[in-house]
Amino acid sequence: MRWIWIDRFLEFTSRKSARAVKNLSLAEDHFAQHFPGYPVMPGSLIIEGLAQTGGILVGEANNFQEKVVLAKIPKVLFKREALAGEQLVYEVEILDLRAEGAAIKGRVLSGAEVIAEAEIFFAHLDQSRSRQI
Repeated sequence: MRWIWIDRFLEFTSRKSARAVKNLSLAEDHFAQHFPGYPVMPGSLIIEGLAQTGGILVGEANNFQEKVVLAKIPKVLFKREALAGEQLVYEVEILDLRAEGAAIKGRVLSGAEVIAEAEIFFAHLDQSRSRQI
């Protein structure tokens, strides 16, 4: 089963940046348990949406010729929860793009309010394997 945590792209500038949107519906399964009576999107899923936005941007930079995998998230800052009914906007920018992978910075907004920020590293799986042999 695959989970996609973005609904659509708003902007996409190849090899540079992207903006995507996620509408948080109370009908989503995770809201039933997290938390009953106070539906909050788990922080891990917020960051997953940001990573998916960045991963697609990084993959497209190499015409999807490499398998892009999340390698490390060295920095995350949550400023508040994301609640059912909100619309999240994921903004990512490539900081460094190399043969072996990429680094991005991103932020998550609800309206004009920043609710999370992160730095994420991706590895190009095919390149990292060929360098080890």
